[in-house]
Parts: sequence; structure tokens; C-alpha cells
Amino acid sequence: QVQLVESGGGLVQAGGSLRLSCAASGRTFSTNVMGWFRQAPGKEREFVAAITWTGRNTYYGDSVKGRFTISRDNAKNTVYLQMNSLKPEDTAVYYCTVDRNNWYSKTWDYWGQGTQVTVSS
Repeated sequence: QVQLVESGGGLVQAGGSLRLSCAASGRTFSTNVMGWFRQAPGKEREFVAAITWTGRNTYYGDSVKGRFTISRDNAKNTVYLQMNSLKPEDTAVYYCTVDRNNWYSKTWDYWGQGTQVTVSS
């Protein structure tokens, strides 16, 4: 059974930083693209970032470019999201996900349960 477990969320002041982690179990995703989405109350789920299995290629949503960095450790089957210069509008539940393929096909097969990030002004 595949599980994606996010951690690292919490409450932070505007301008602060958080680092999210997503640990995968049940199978290895070392060759799959992995990513992060977020969903704020009353809004649709929004793409945040994705990373190819080598880490050579990364993709970011426009609202987080230059502030967030995605990375991965294939030996640990874990993907990270470093979030800097956080803004109140970054407040959302952040979800980890895995692409079905090892190229950026945007076909997201598995999802974690989410971790809450709250940024106070």
C-alpha cells in the first residue's frame, strides 16, 4: 500500500521559513516526478512545485518562484519543499504527490493527507 506522509507544517510569521518533508512508503518513487500542491480555504488546489527523479529539472508555480525550493533524496524516498519569505497568502494545506511517469506528465497518481501551513501577518 502506497503512503505519502507530509510533515513540517505549522504556524510562522510573515517573512519566515518552513521546510516541508514528504516520505513515501509502500514502493519506491526514485524514478518518478514528485511534486507539491496546496489548497487554501474556498480555493482550488494549486500547483506549487515539481522535481524530476534526477533533480535536474524543477518546476514552480508563478506565485512561489524565487521563494520556494523543491528537492529530493531518492535514497530516503523523500521530497522536500523549502519555503522562504513566506506571505500570509501562502497559508494553505500542502499536499505531496507523485506523477505516474518519470517525466513531467502532470498525471498525479498518489496524494498525501496534507500538512497545514499558516502564515500570520
